Amino acid sequence: MATLHIQSVQSVDIPELELYRTLRRIDEHERAGVLVAASTKVIKRLLASRYTVVSALLTPAWLAQLEPLLRARPEELRVYVAEPAMLETITGYKLHQGALAVAKIPPQPDFHTLLNDSPRPLLLAAVEGIASAENLGAVVRSCAAFGAHFLIVGETCGSPFQRRAVSGSMGTIFEQPVLRVDNLVEKLATLRARGVRCLAAHPRPGAKKLANVDLRGDCCLLFGAEGPGLTAKALAACDDMVEIPMPSHMNSLNVAAAAAVFLYEATRQRG
Repeated sequence: MATLHIQSVQSVDIPELELYRTLRRIDEHERAGVLVAASTKVIKRLLASRYTVVSALLTPAWLAQLEPLLRARPEELRVYVAEPAMLETITGYKLHQGALAVAKIPPQPDFHTLLNDSPRPLLLAAVEGIASAENLGAVVRSCAAFGAHFLIVGETCGSPFQRRAVSGSMGTIFEQPVLRVDNLVEKLATLRARGVRCLAAHPRPGAKKLANVDLRGDCCLLFGAEGPGLTAKALAACDDMVEIPMPSHMNSLNVAAAAAVFLYEATRQRG
């Protein structure tokens, strides 16, 4: 059972609230090795996870609801309690729900350990060039929903641990393995050398139709940003280009929607 240190907040200036005052300063949180959960559903998933929770900032009403989950945690926690108006003064913006929590970003998993420990056939996803935190979070959510063994986040993407990405994932980031890499193309080459088929979601002439591609074996599905799509180097590192057929003037979907369609098709084929 956790030891809770519950403190009523009377001033916005206490040093312990610094992480809550800097919600828009993403790089500072990354350097501090922490993430912020910013809704009650996400916080509940955080409290049910193995992530190390540091503190929470709650309205009295949410403390009453979340206290049993907070006390069930193994670590010592600080819980700051503030009325809604005070809480919004601290964070600098209007909150839809009066609840925030800070947790430590876990150590980076090892690529080869993930590969060796994942059951076969492998279903992996990888992303390149995704700057939108909401889109990146939604891709994490689809990976969790459709059973991707892990998600590879390339060096040109934003952080999957920034607040908007955590919210976009609906807290599934706490259970979905995510690997951030310094060289995505290099990792794709390693996968192919180990017999993993790498498929680029890329609607271009000559691309294969998704329903006609066999996704039952070891495969990694690669997605790029809406607009520019995948880089030439990333495409060259893949075995094939695959597209979602669309009987309209549209030729592509938002990356989060496309990832969901591809991952659903893979799990459908696998039964």
